[in-house]
Amino acid sequence: MASPLILRSSLHRALAQRYFLSASRSALQVRNESSQTQTQFPYIPGGPIYRGTVNDPTSFPPPSRTHGSYHWAFERLLAAGLVPMTVAAFATSGSSYPVLDGILGISLIMHSQIGFDSMLVDYLHKRKFPIIGPIATWGLRAATVGTMVGIYQFNTNDIGLTELIAKVWTA
Repeated sequence: MASPLILRSSLHRALAQRYFLSASRSALQVRNESSQTQTQFPYIPGGPIYRGTVNDPTSFPPPSRTHGSYHWAFERLLAAGLVPMTVAAFATSGSSYPVLDGILGISLIMHSQIGFDSMLVDYLHKRKFPIIGPIATWGLRAATVGTMVGIYQFNTNDIGLTELIAKVWTA
């Protein structure tokens, strides 16, 4: 009974010593390699920063009210203003109020463009996606201009948005 206990305790010691010696040797190798690479890449507190990659620190834009609180307030007012404009489109006929058609068309397009632009800024930023980010941004701008031309044509040469909403609602 005593011999298996002695064997187990000596086996644990031998394995621990072997592991400790191999770990200390690898630590010495790492220390020697790091002293060699330290001359190539100086230590920077907070970790290495590779210039020209996505690891570059973000530069903060200069403060601007048009890109800050005014921009946010405009987005909220536009979103809140779409509700009464849509209700007014239900209550009136399109031929009587062509100005409402124009305002509703521009408001819907601007609201959609702001939302899609926010998505592109968040998920396809040009710093992370240098090719597809600007392509998607310019594609959104082209689609917005094309949609504005289409809505203008629809409002001037066809029934208009308010008449369309009224017909869809009663269909």
